[in-house]
Amino acid sequence: MSIVSGTRTATAESMAEADDATRRRDHRLGFADQTEEVRVDALPVSGDVPTWLRGGLVRVTPAQMDFDQRSVSHWFDGMAMLNRFGFAGDGSVSYASRFLDTDARKAALASGGAAISGFATDPCRSLFQRVQSLFSPELTDNANVNLTRLGDEYIAMTETPIPVRFDPETLATLGHDEGAARFGQITTAHPHHDPERGELVNFAAQLGAKSEYRIYARSSSTEGRTLATMGVREPSYMHSFAITPRYALLIENPLVVNPLRLALSGKAFIHNYRWKPELGVRIHAFDRETGVLHRSWVADPFFVFHTINAFEDGEDIVIDLCAHEDASIIELLELEKLRAGSGHAVLGARPLRLTLAAGSGVASTRELADVDLELPRIAYRTRNGLPYRYVYGGSAGEAAFLKRLVKIDVEDGSHVVWDEPNAWAGEPVFVPRPDGDAEDDGVVLSVVMDAEAGSSFLLMLDAQTFEEIARAEAPHRVPFGFHGQFFGS
Repeated sequence: MSIVSGTRTATAESMAEADDATRRRDHRLGFADQTEEVRVDALPVSGDVPTWLRGGLVRVTPAQMDFDQRSVSHWFDGMAMLNRFGFAGDGSVSYASRFLDTDARKAALASGGAAISGFATDPCRSLFQRVQSLFSPELTDNANVNLTRLGDEYIAMTETPIPVRFDPETLATLGHDEGAARFGQITTAHPHHDPERGELVNFAAQLGAKSEYRIYARSSSTEGRTLATMGVREPSYMHSFAITPRYALLIENPLVVNPLRLALSGKAFIHNYRWKPELGVRIHAFDRETGVLHRSWVADPFFVFHTINAFEDGEDIVIDLCAHEDASIIELLELEKLRAGSGHAVLGARPLRLTLAAGSGVASTRELADVDLELPRIAYRTRNGLPYRYVYGGSAGEAAFLKRLVKIDVEDGSHVVWDEPNAWAGEPVFVPRPDGDAEDDGVVLSVVMDAEAGSSFLLMLDAQTFEEIARAEAPHRVPFGFHGQFFGS
């Protein structure tokens, strides 16, 4: 085992906050810095790890929030670290963690945090610099949200079109993937795989005097192509979207921005957006072959980060998603609030089904289950864009943050829960058994923080029974993060 300690640059004040969080031994510990880079060949394992499980679960987490001069303002702006749990097929589990070597982190370290610019954290700039950014906008490469594979490349992503390439085994940073930059200034970290064409489909927004939405597709062998465009006066903040075999589906939150405000206000990116519930949620279905807008619908206002799945039901379209009552969830996820434990940051996200009838412009809605849900995952490889039955996700219940894991049967609304005292579970990732036939034949993997022990472990659940089959103890605490992927060997 070898351990390389990262540079600890937290101020005395931020270190005191982290120590205080450690003493509290609750979910707030998940938002303290973790700057150690670690590699362990074999973790302590209890239970039986499936021998068919080969490859690695790689997660990306905001792992450094504090610097010599300044801390980030929002959880979404923490510097990205990769965490890998490896499976050799012999029952053993390895672990490694490594920061992405990004321009954003280099600048943050060099400036003591003063140069950080991101989702809700903005550097101090003069009026001249703000005007200049209108013509040459600053785009962060702090890819701390999600991971995917494009051909033989593995990339980490955030909401700017500057993915970062990395080695899925060593976690070494390999440089930028510049292919998405020509489609817009804002994109999503949730592209969809089109297995028939070998492409990634994504959405981008180009902001300016004439703003527009763009849906585009890329493969490892081409520069990419635009599938559809739509002009828009006040672009919406959209974190994800959905696809079916025929359609790409944009879900416009009633959280919108005047593009000129972004350049001149001096505020961080998301602070320029305004909540306008009178707009409702607008859903647009674009034909993926022709790029033509097929139809638009409107629903009563809510706010969505994550779609669950979508599928076609005859001429109707169904979209399932996690709906928050409004956009106040963004403010509740500010770092100071999370570390203080003020507010129930994730309560209110409910699994919602939207039915978009062919003969109507109004979406009908109903809840899928009587449980809160975020960070949803499905059997993506076989069910994305198609009718499905099961969704896995994180749930808060009565806790102050996401703590439990849930499995929902969307056909009858029933659900099962995994929960454990002092344990705070991260996003569940479903990995199918190679020779399995059932939709839920496989395992669910989740990185769980044991607040009492001050460390984390990898939890392995049987996806069908939702019962624990094994766990592997990590050598340190893994900070809370957003998304990860299992990359098979």
